[in-house]
Amino acid sequence: MSLLEVKNVTLKFGGVIAVNDVSFNVEEGEVFALVGPNGAGKSTLFNLISRFYDPFEGDIIFDGESLLKHPPHDIANLGIARTFQNIELFEQATVLQNLLVGRHRFRKTNMFSELMFLPSVKKKELENRAEVEKVIDFLDLHPYRDKYIAGLPYGVRKVVEMGRALAINPKLLLLDEPASGLSTEETQDVAFWVEDMKKQMGITILMVEHDMHLVASVSDRVLALSDGKMLAMGTPSEVQNHPAVIEAYIGASDDEAVA
Repeated sequence: MSLLEVKNVTLKFGGVIAVNDVSFNVEEGEVFALVGPNGAGKSTLFNLISRFYDPFEGDIIFDGESLLKHPPHDIANLGIARTFQNIELFEQATVLQNLLVGRHRFRKTNMFSELMFLPSVKKKELENRAEVEKVIDFLDLHPYRDKYIAGLPYGVRKVVEMGRALAINPKLLLLDEPASGLSTEETQDVAFWVEDMKKQMGITILMVEHDMHLVASVSDRVLALSDGKMLAMGTPSEVQNHPAVIEAYIGASDDEAVA
Protein backbone atom coordinates (compact mmCIF):
# COMPACT_ATOMS: atom_id res chain seq x y z
CA MET A 1 0.00 0.00 0.00
CA SER A 2 1.25 3.47 -0.88
CA LEU A 3 2.05 5.83 1.99
CA LEU A 4 0.46 8.76 0.14
CA GLU A 5 -2.21 8.66 -2.56
CA VAL A 6 -3.46 11.75 -4.35
CA LYS A 7 -6.64 10.78 -6.19
CA ASN A 8 -8.09 12.92 -8.97
CA VAL A 9 -7.55 16.13 -7.03
CA THR A 10 -8.85 19.40 -8.44
CA LEU A 11 -8.62 22.84 -6.81
CA LYS A 12 -10.20 26.01 -8.12
CA PHE A 13 -9.73 29.62 -7.09
CA GLY A 14 -12.78 31.30 -8.59
CA GLY A 15 -12.55 30.64 -12.30
CA VAL A 16 -8.88 29.61 -12.15
CA ILE A 17 -8.10 25.88 -11.97
CA ALA A 18 -4.87 25.65 -9.95
CA VAL A 19 -4.77 21.83 -9.86
CA ASN A 20 -6.63 19.88 -12.51
CA ASP A 21 -7.45 16.19 -11.91
CA VAL A 22 -4.00 15.25 -10.56
CA SER A 23 -3.36 11.69 -9.35
CA PHE A 24 -0.17 10.08 -8.08
CA ASN A 25 1.04 7.85 -5.27
CA VAL A 26 4.20 7.94 -3.19
CA GLU A 27 5.53 4.60 -1.98
CA GLU A 28 7.01 4.17 1.47
CA GLY A 29 10.76 4.86 1.44
CA GLU A 30 10.61 6.70 -1.88
CA VAL A 31 11.86 10.14 -2.93
CA PHE A 32 9.21 11.57 -5.25
CA ALA A 33 9.73 14.95 -6.94
CA LEU A 34 7.24 17.42 -8.39
CA VAL A 35 8.69 19.64 -11.12
CA GLY A 36 7.31 22.34 -13.37
CA PRO A 37 7.39 26.10 -13.93
CA ASN A 38 6.08 28.70 -11.51
CA GLY A 39 2.31 28.42 -11.39
CA ALA A 40 2.30 24.74 -12.31
CA GLY A 41 0.52 23.78 -9.08
CA LYS A 42 3.40 22.19 -7.17
CA SER A 43 3.23 24.17 -3.95
CA THR A 44 -0.56 24.18 -4.20
CA LEU A 45 -0.43 20.38 -3.97
CA PHE A 46 1.73 20.74 -0.86
CA ASN A 47 -0.87 23.07 0.62
CA LEU A 48 -3.59 20.55 -0.14
CA ILE A 49 -1.67 17.76 1.57
CA SER A 50 -0.99 20.08 4.52
CA ARG A 51 -4.75 20.82 4.66
CA PHE A 52 -4.34 24.56 4.09
CA TYR A 53 -6.77 24.11 1.18
CA ASP A 54 -9.75 21.82 0.64
CA PRO A 55 -9.86 20.19 -2.80
CA PHE A 56 -12.83 20.96 -5.03
CA GLU A 57 -12.81 17.31 -6.09
CA GLY A 58 -10.82 14.18 -5.25
CA ASP A 59 -9.23 12.74 -2.12
CA ILE A 60 -5.83 12.52 -0.43
CA ILE A 61 -5.03 9.30 1.43
CA PHE A 62 -2.16 9.08 3.93
CA ASP A 63 -1.24 5.78 5.55
CA GLY A 64 -4.63 4.35 4.57
CA GLU A 65 -6.76 7.24 5.90
CA SER A 66 -8.23 10.29 4.17
CA LEU A 67 -6.51 13.52 5.17
CA LEU A 68 -9.71 15.39 4.41
CA LYS A 69 -11.06 14.19 7.76
CA HIS A 70 -8.34 16.10 9.60
CA PRO A 71 -7.88 19.83 10.29
CA PRO A 72 -4.47 21.42 9.56
CA HIS A 73 -3.29 21.22 13.18
CA ASP A 74 -3.60 17.41 13.11
CA ILE A 75 -1.27 16.91 10.17
CA ALA A 76 1.98 16.94 12.17
CA ASN A 77 0.50 14.47 14.66
CA LEU A 78 -0.17 12.09 11.77
CA GLY A 79 3.54 12.13 10.90
CA ILE A 80 3.69 14.67 8.08
CA ALA A 81 6.21 17.52 8.23
CA ARG A 82 7.07 20.21 5.69
CA THR A 83 9.35 23.09 4.86
CA PHE A 84 8.34 26.25 2.99
CA GLN A 85 9.59 28.23 0.00
CA ASN A 86 9.76 31.29 2.23
CA ILE A 87 11.58 30.37 5.42
CA GLU A 88 9.25 30.33 8.43
CA LEU A 89 11.38 30.45 11.59
CA PHE A 90 11.29 32.35 14.89
CA GLU A 91 14.01 34.93 14.24
CA GLN A 92 14.43 36.06 17.86
CA ALA A 93 14.94 32.50 19.07
CA THR A 94 18.03 30.31 18.84
CA VAL A 95 18.55 27.38 16.50
CA LEU A 96 18.04 24.98 19.42
CA GLN A 97 14.78 26.67 20.41
CA ASN A 98 13.48 26.56 16.84
CA LEU A 99 14.26 22.86 16.58
CA LEU A 100 12.49 22.19 19.88
CA VAL A 101 9.33 23.66 18.34
CA GLY A 102 9.30 20.59 16.13
CA ARG A 103 8.90 18.42 19.24
CA HIS A 104 5.60 20.06 20.16
CA ARG A 105 3.55 17.14 18.86
CA PHE A 106 5.08 14.91 21.54
CA ARG A 107 3.97 17.18 24.38
CA LYS A 108 1.84 15.17 26.83
CA THR A 109 1.96 17.48 29.85
CA ASN A 110 -0.54 20.08 31.09
CA MET A 111 -0.27 23.59 32.51
CA PHE A 112 -0.15 22.44 36.15
CA SER A 113 2.63 19.91 35.59
CA GLU A 114 4.59 22.49 33.58
CA LEU A 115 4.27 25.13 36.32
CA MET A 116 5.37 22.64 39.00
CA PHE A 117 8.04 21.20 36.69
CA LEU A 118 7.13 17.70 37.77
CA PRO A 119 9.50 14.77 37.12
CA SER A 120 7.40 13.74 34.11
CA VAL A 121 7.93 17.18 32.56
CA LYS A 122 11.67 17.05 33.18
CA LYS A 123 11.86 13.56 31.67
CA LYS A 124 10.02 14.64 28.53
CA GLU A 125 12.15 17.77 28.21
CA LEU A 126 15.32 15.68 28.34
CA GLU A 127 13.91 13.28 25.73
CA ASN A 128 13.04 16.15 23.41
CA ARG A 129 16.45 17.75 23.80
CA ALA A 130 18.14 14.41 23.08
CA GLU A 131 16.14 14.04 19.86
CA VAL A 132 16.98 17.60 18.81
CA GLU A 133 20.68 16.98 19.45
CA LYS A 134 20.48 14.06 16.99
CA VAL A 135 19.12 16.45 14.36
CA ILE A 136 21.90 18.95 15.12
CA ASP A 137 24.47 16.18 14.65
CA PHE A 138 22.85 15.00 11.42
CA LEU A 139 22.75 18.46 9.81
CA ASP A 140 26.10 19.66 11.20
CA LEU A 141 24.46 22.57 13.04
CA HIS A 142 26.80 22.57 16.07
CA PRO A 143 28.42 25.93 15.22
CA TYR A 144 24.98 27.59 15.20
CA ARG A 145 23.30 25.70 18.04
CA ASP A 146 22.91 28.68 20.39
CA LYS A 147 22.85 31.47 17.82
CA TYR A 148 19.76 33.53 17.02
CA ILE A 149 18.11 32.94 13.66
CA ALA A 150 18.10 36.67 12.86
CA GLY A 151 21.91 36.68 12.64
CA LEU A 152 22.33 33.61 10.46
CA PRO A 153 22.97 33.49 6.69
CA TYR A 154 20.21 32.33 4.36
CA GLY A 155 21.72 28.91 3.68
CA VAL A 156 21.93 28.04 7.36
CA ARG A 157 18.34 29.15 7.90
CA LYS A 158 17.23 26.74 5.17
CA VAL A 159 19.01 23.93 6.99
CA VAL A 160 17.45 24.91 10.33
CA GLU A 161 13.98 24.78 8.80
CA MET A 162 14.73 21.33 7.47
CA GLY A 163 15.94 20.38 10.93
CA ARG A 164 12.75 21.57 12.59
CA ALA A 165 10.76 19.36 10.20
CA LEU A 166 13.01 16.39 11.02
CA ALA A 167 12.48 16.99 14.75
CA ILE A 168 8.85 16.02 14.22
CA ASN A 169 10.06 12.48 13.39
CA PRO A 170 7.95 12.39 10.23
CA LYS A 171 6.88 9.43 8.17
CA LEU A 172 6.45 11.79 5.21
CA LEU A 173 8.59 14.88 4.70
CA LEU A 174 7.44 17.58 2.25
CA LEU A 175 10.43 19.61 1.03
CA ASP A 176 9.37 22.77 -0.81
CA GLU A 177 12.33 23.90 -2.95
CA PRO A 178 15.04 22.85 -0.46
CA ALA A 179 17.85 24.05 -2.78
CA SER A 180 16.31 27.43 -3.63
CA GLY A 181 18.86 30.21 -3.13
CA LEU A 182 21.65 27.84 -2.14
CA SER A 183 25.16 27.62 -3.54
CA THR A 184 26.35 24.57 -5.49
CA GLU A 185 28.16 23.23 -2.41
CA GLU A 186 25.09 23.76 -0.19
CA THR A 187 22.91 22.02 -2.77
CA GLN A 188 25.26 19.03 -2.74
CA ASP A 189 24.85 18.88 1.05
CA VAL A 190 21.07 18.81 0.59
CA ALA A 191 21.44 15.88 -1.81
CA PHE A 192 23.53 13.94 0.74
CA TRP A 193 21.03 14.68 3.52
CA VAL A 194 18.05 13.60 1.41
CA GLU A 195 19.76 10.31 0.62
CA ASP A 196 20.54 9.75 4.32
CA MET A 197 16.99 10.66 5.37
CA LYS A 198 15.75 7.97 3.03
CA LYS A 199 18.32 5.26 3.76
CA GLN A 200 19.22 5.85 7.42
CA MET A 201 16.02 7.35 8.82
CA GLY A 202 13.51 5.57 6.61
CA ILE A 203 11.68 8.81 5.78
CA THR A 204 9.55 9.06 2.67
CA ILE A 205 10.12 12.36 0.85
CA LEU A 206 7.91 14.37 -1.48
CA MET A 207 9.92 17.23 -2.94
CA VAL A 208 9.20 20.30 -5.04
CA GLU A 209 12.37 21.45 -6.74
CA HIS A 210 13.57 23.55 -9.69
CA ASP A 211 17.15 22.24 -9.68
CA MET A 212 17.00 19.27 -12.03
CA HIS A 213 20.52 18.17 -11.14
CA LEU A 214 19.32 17.67 -7.55
CA VAL A 215 16.09 16.03 -8.72
CA ALA A 216 17.97 13.61 -10.96
CA SER A 217 20.48 12.69 -8.25
CA VAL A 218 18.05 11.88 -5.42
CA SER A 219 14.61 11.11 -6.89
CA ASP A 220 13.18 7.67 -7.55
CA ARG A 221 10.28 9.09 -9.57
CA VAL A 222 9.26 12.48 -10.91
CA LEU A 223 5.94 14.05 -11.85
CA ALA A 224 6.05 16.98 -14.27
CA LEU A 225 3.21 19.50 -14.07
CA SER A 226 2.18 22.44 -16.21
CA ASP A 227 -0.79 24.75 -15.65
CA GLY A 228 -2.06 22.44 -12.92
CA LYS A 229 -2.12 19.40 -15.22
CA MET A 230 -0.02 16.26 -15.30
CA LEU A 231 2.45 16.07 -18.19
CA ALA A 232 4.50 12.96 -17.44
CA MET A 233 5.54 10.66 -14.63
CA GLY A 234 8.45 8.26 -14.35
CA THR A 235 12.16 8.23 -13.58
CA PRO A 236 14.00 11.56 -13.88
CA SER A 237 15.43 10.62 -17.27
CA GLU A 238 12.07 9.34 -18.56
CA VAL A 239 10.34 12.58 -17.59
CA GLN A 240 13.09 14.80 -18.94
CA ASN A 241 12.91 13.01 -22.31
CA HIS A 242 9.14 12.63 -22.47
CA PRO A 243 7.65 14.14 -25.70
CA ALA A 244 4.95 16.06 -23.80
CA VAL A 245 7.55 17.60 -21.49
CA ILE A 246 9.86 18.50 -24.36
CA GLU A 247 6.96 20.08 -26.24
CA ALA A 248 5.82 22.06 -23.19
CA TYR A 249 9.31 23.37 -22.48
CA ILE A 250 10.70 23.75 -26.00
CA GLY A 251 13.19 26.58 -26.18
CA ALA A 252 14.36 26.10 -22.58
CA SER A 253 17.92 25.14 -21.81
CA ASP A 254 18.71 21.54 -20.89
CA ASP A 255 19.12 22.40 -17.21
CA GLU A 256 15.82 24.29 -17.15
CA ALA A 257 13.85 21.94 -19.40
CA VAL A 258 11.62 20.65 -16.62
CA ALA A 259 12.56 23.06 -13.88
